[in-house]
Amino acid sequence: MLVFSDLSLRRGAKPLLESASFSIHPGQKVGVTGANGVGKSSLFALIRGELAQDSGNFSKPPGWVLAHVKQETPSSEQTALDYALHGDEEYISLQAQIAQADGAHLGELHARLDAIDGYTAESRAATLLHGLGFKPEDIARPVSSFSGGWRMRLNLAQALMCRSDLLLLDEPTNHLDLDAVIWLQDWLKSYRGTLLLISHDREFLDAICTHIAHIEHGRLTLYTGNYSTFEITRAEKLAQQQAAFEKQKREREHMQKYVDRFRAQATKARQAQSRLKALERMEVISAAHVDSQFHFSFRDPEKLPERLLNMQGVAIGYGDKTIITGVKLQILAGERIGLIGPNGAGKSTLIKFLAAELPAQAGECWQAQDLKIGYFAQHQLEQLNPDQTPLQHIRELDKQAREQDLRNFLGGFGFQGVRVDEAVAPFSGGEKARLALALLIYQRPNLLLLDEPTNHLDLEMRLALSIALQEFVGAMVIVSHDRHMLKTVTDKLLLVDAGKATEFEGDLDDYTIWLQTRFRREEDESRRGEPPCSPNPPAAHTSAGRKDQRRESAEKRKQLQPLKRKVDKLEAEMDKLNQQKHLLEELLGDPELYTEGHKTKLKQILQDKATLDARLETVEMEWMEASEEYDAAMKM
Repeated sequence: MLVFSDLSLRRGAKPLLESASFSIHPGQKVGVTGANGVGKSSLFALIRGELAQDSGNFSKPPGWVLAHVKQETPSSEQTALDYALHGDEEYISLQAQIAQADGAHLGELHARLDAIDGYTAESRAATLLHGLGFKPEDIARPVSSFSGGWRMRLNLAQALMCRSDLLLLDEPTNHLDLDAVIWLQDWLKSYRGTLLLISHDREFLDAICTHIAHIEHGRLTLYTGNYSTFEITRAEKLAQQQAAFEKQKREREHMQKYVDRFRAQATKARQAQSRLKALERMEVISAAHVDSQFHFSFRDPEKLPERLLNMQGVAIGYGDKTIITGVKLQILAGERIGLIGPNGAGKSTLIKFLAAELPAQAGECWQAQDLKIGYFAQHQLEQLNPDQTPLQHIRELDKQAREQDLRNFLGGFGFQGVRVDEAVAPFSGGEKARLALALLIYQRPNLLLLDEPTNHLDLEMRLALSIALQEFVGAMVIVSHDRHMLKTVTDKLLLVDAGKATEFEGDLDDYTIWLQTRFRREEDESRRGEPPCSPNPPAAHTSAGRKDQRRESAEKRKQLQPLKRKVDKLEAEMDKLNQQKHLLEELLGDPELYTEGHKTKLKQILQDKATLDARLETVEMEWMEASEEYDAAMKM
């Protein structure tokens, strides 16, 4: 196992970890979380042997094979398949030896190759590449022909190909789309080694992790359970810490008053001195700092037409190449649409068209006179002026605004103090993304077009963005591999696939099943040497079979609709009750409430909370039972 004993780690003058002691056992899957800059990647560098601890000890079993994702990819003429295969060093070594061996030694080498499942290595590597979004024709292409994002996928495939005992993954989903994220999640769930995972995708962490190692204020705390369990446990711990802090604060104030009042009186001096010593011995409990540094919301659009966009029979593509045809889409005020679909199907192409960055090849598109689009895509980060400060960027949008108002606005996005007046050039990807979002939000759009807005954003910023989007009154179209974001901010899913854009009848869980079925079918076809099924297969029985399958799925969803509505209704009531509970807990956190003059008010609040807790427990039980019933019915 991995053992950390009283370990301290610094980067330059900055302390990252202080006196950390914890152990990670074989087979555990640990999510490493914490704000940007707290030392997560440095911890990985220590485990890889690239960084030494300042004090304490770290050890791992000497025979363990460690795998991680390289940050650089050589521009070689190696094929994608061959590059992935090089993740298994023993397989590559055996192949080289077999090419030169003969006689008895050749037999030994083949036996060893069989023992490590070497005869299926190419098939396994091809499956990894397919899962990560590579098409069958891509695996024979040279590495040098792929873009930067795709080369990072190749590095990930190579790391997964390694028969490792310990796998370190640092933000593996950053360069993946939703389909690849879902595939990788399933692969990691079945991984038998020990996994350490840095990720800002809470759904990903929830599905995979058995433990969470959270770094905060130079301390690392290991929690049992997935990310949602960690959040609950940590919130309870911080609430207890805050209550202890408030109680101790009152005790210290009371003791100090006694000391200040009586230390000069001879008759009371000894007691006062005793209390002073007790006060000095008292370990100071820190206040629980749980507030995020990100606080922002969308200002209401200046104008909000009822109908913003209407498309009829639209075809979209690049030059003579058509990507999507026959698009029929109307966007009304308040609509929240999530675009889903396989990699390369045209989701970003559709977003670009909506943002007027691509012309229509055919069809009609009408837009409201007062339409005001806010478009966010990763390439817009490159359009920030590297020599300008955040304040200068936003000043260009509003020459008349008071400087303090602009500084306050930027502060909600984490740009505070001197950071507001520093040039953008050295900013991290996350800081640039936050600034681009701040500039977009300031312009008060009535239609938001968001293409992977969560890339480079940490969990706190993602949560703040999610809350802001939930309260946004305009319309929104979003592409994201962050399923938590999609689930919390969208009401409708549009499937972009096989040259079409149609409404998806189901939720993201249904889409996951759809993807898994599609992947298995493509794998079977690939093994049989058949070309992938075309969007409109010529065989009539295949088309009819799919129609029957769709009809059965639609009928099943219709039958389960009352149960789904019950689950949703109970979930909404739970949210409402939890909000009320939070308000009562805030009231109970006020020290004034416990003074003599507020006894009646305190009693009433405690009664209200007891009633609320009982109702919440009942609703939670009903929701759990309904959810289990719905899940069981879905699997039938």
